[in-house]
Order: sequence, then structure tokens, then C-alpha cells
Amino acid sequence: MVKPTLLALSITAACPSIVYATDSLNRSEQQDLATQLQQLKLQVEALESRLTKKSEQEAEDNDQQDIAAAEAEKSAAEIAKDGIEVGGAVRTNFSHTSYDEGNKNRGGDFDFDLMRLDFRGTVGDVSLNAEIRFFDYMTVVKKAYVAYQLDELWQAQLGITQVPFGNWPYNSNNYFFSSNYYLGLEDDHDLGLLFKRQLSDQWQLDIGFFKNDELGGIDGYVSDKTDRYSYDIVGARGAAEDIYGEPIQALAETNTLVSRFGYHLTQGQLTTELGFSVLSGKLHDGVRNAGDYQAYALHLNSRYQRWQLQLQHSQYQYDVDGIERIAVGAYGFYDSIAAEAKSATVNLAYDLPVQWGPVTDVQFYNNYSLVYDKSDQSRTTLMNVTGFSLAAGSLFTYVDYVHARNQPFVGGSMAGDSVEEEQRFNINIGYYF
Repeated sequence: MVKPTLLALSITAACPSIVYATDSLNRSEQQDLATQLQQLKLQVEALESRLTKKSEQEAEDNDQQDIAAAEAEKSAAEIAKDGIEVGGAVRTNFSHTSYDEGNKNRGGDFDFDLMRLDFRGTVGDVSLNAEIRFFDYMTVVKKAYVAYQLDELWQAQLGITQVPFGNWPYNSNNYFFSSNYYLGLEDDHDLGLLFKRQLSDQWQLDIGFFKNDELGGIDGYVSDKTDRYSYDIVGARGAAEDIYGEPIQALAETNTLVSRFGYHLTQGQLTTELGFSVLSGKLHDGVRNAGDYQAYALHLNSRYQRWQLQLQHSQYQYDVDGIERIAVGAYGFYDSIAAEAKSATVNLAYDLPVQWGPVTDVQFYNNYSLVYDKSDQSRTTLMNVTGFSLAAGSLFTYVDYVHARNQPFVGGSMAGDSVEEEQRFNINIGYYF
């Protein structure tokens, strides 16, 4: 393509010789030559105009191609962000206990704990988070919910999601949680709708409505009500019933409202969350409302440099006529708790970053739990866990020494009346992928 400016310069350079030649022509010939020059000038201007329009069109086409390419790259990036990632873990467990003579004689037992699969990711504007766990004796869904970011502060979650109650996300550091977990007041997951206000202006708020537990409540179509990850009420317990037996009268929670408020303070290297949690719901026997239940907690979670301190006071009440004991279920077992009780927890932890071969982080902790003022007049439950956790690449390990009385999985029950204190040394090794 000939550029318009070069064409104009060529014609202009030729003009002086043409003008000089006109000096030897008569007036008529000069007029004819002037007319021809004028026509040539018009033709040149028209040609320049066409060439200019063509150049502008080509530039516009190139711009459009650049925009299209950028949009294609953006779309490809967005598509690459979409999708579900699959992860999980395989865990094994060693235990040596004071309450199992066979275990002591064998020098402890080393067993398969679980295999789990995690699903998380985003499709469009909706994110997914789910976890399924496979044990030797059961398969359970711990969580499965979709989430949508309503705005920069609020997120909505729908499905089996964690009930916002107490120190978040855990009121413990060890493998066994605190005693609150066995009351259904720590790391509990139910089926409902949760609104989470993320931290802003020092405070955050969670508000949830849970229609029923993760197994569908009183009419959930499951073969065994104890095949679940979280502890939930499964029945009323008569005074003469076996505390480990299947309850005669089935019950389940329904229509529960939950609210958790946290206020954050920062003073130098000290950060603290002060919080209050409350929940209230109904109990159903399959035909009618049989009662209601409530719980509340005051909690503190404070960090200073590598130290962490957690404090929590909780109280709960199941209000069912003539009932002082409630049947609960999880991990393939029935157990019992008092219909009303209080609990207190004190947790202290220290994080130590290290470089010991593959080990990059060690956390030392001591977690103390106490459940007292039980309405069924059973003895106080206590549990103290001293231990540490190790992070080494894809391996994560808990090493715990547990000292407890009337504590599930440490030789007792929340409704037990033992005066004996039992011990358990436990190592849980997990490979996470």
C-alpha cells in the first residue's frame, strides 16, 4: 500500500518543472494545462481520502482484534478459575488406654481411622464446599453446601453447614476437640441456611436457620441414626433405660435459630475476639412438637505473638416434660447427656515454626473441659488433653495424652457416674492431598 503522504510529496516535487514549462506556452494552452493540473489535484485528494479511510479501517480492525483477543484471554482465565477441586485425607490412629485390658496387654492398637474426600470450587458466581468421610463401619457427609457472595460483606450458605456457636471454627486444638463437641456444641453441622457477615469495622455476625439435623430430622430416611459426624439429639432417655441403648422415644431437633456475634480488638501484637452465641429450636417426636431447647455461650479467643488463649462458658437446656436425660448419637454409637448442664473450657497453645527436616510447624497445647451442674445428677465430666501437633509437608499428626472422667471415647459417658479417672495416649497421623 502507498501511503498518502508519500504520494502527495511525489506530485508536489514534480510541480516546479511543470510550472517552469508554462512560460513558453500561449494563454489558451496555459489554461488547458491549468485545468489538467486542477483535475489531477482533485484526483490526488480523492485518492488520499480513500487511502486514509482504508488505513483507519485497518487500524480499527486491529483494535477490534486486540479487544477480542483480550476478551478471549479473560474468558479463558475465568473458565480456568471455575471448576471443582478434589482433595482429601487418609488417616490412621494409634491408642494405648487405661480402661481396656486387651488394649493394654497388646501394647496398644494401631488402626485405620478414615479416608475422606473434599470438594471445593466455584462455578459462575456460586461456590461449593463438601466433605464425605469413609470409616470401616459407616460413611457420613460432614458438610455439603453452596455459597453465594451477596456483597463485599455478606455471604449466604445453603445446605449442610457448620452451626455458628462458640469459639470459631473450633473451641480446641487437639484431636478429640473439647467436651462441648460431645454435647453438640462444637463443630456441629446441620441442614439449613446461614448468613455470614465477614469481619469489618471490628465486628462480624452469623445468623442461621437450620430446618433439622444433617440426616433429615425425625423422618430422615436413614437406616441408622447414629451414622453421623456431629452429635445430635436422637431421643428422650427414660430413667431406667441403658445409657448406651437405642432410645424408646425418638426425638429430633427442628426449626433452630442461631446467632453468633464477635467483636475484634487489637492492641499492638495482641488480637482478641470477644463473642456471644445463642440458639433456640424445637424438638419433634414425629407427630407433634414435644418440647424445645436452648443454648448460649460467652467466648474469648486471644492471640499474642505465638500464644493463643481460648476461654468459653456454655449452658444448654432440653425442655421435655418429665425427662432429665437425652439420647444422642454419632460415630455409630448411642450415648446420653443430661437434659441440662453447664460447661467451661480453657485452652492454651503455642506455635513454634521449625525446620526439622520435613517438619515446618509444631503447636504445643493444653485443653481443659469441664461439664457440671447436670440435671440428671450424674457426676461432673472432665477432660484434659496435653499434646502437640506436627505439620510436615502433606502429613499432619496429633500426639495427645488424655486424662478424663465420664468422657466419651476415654472410657466413659457424659451421663456416667464414675469416680475413676482414665487415661489415653493417642497418635493420629493424616496424609492430606
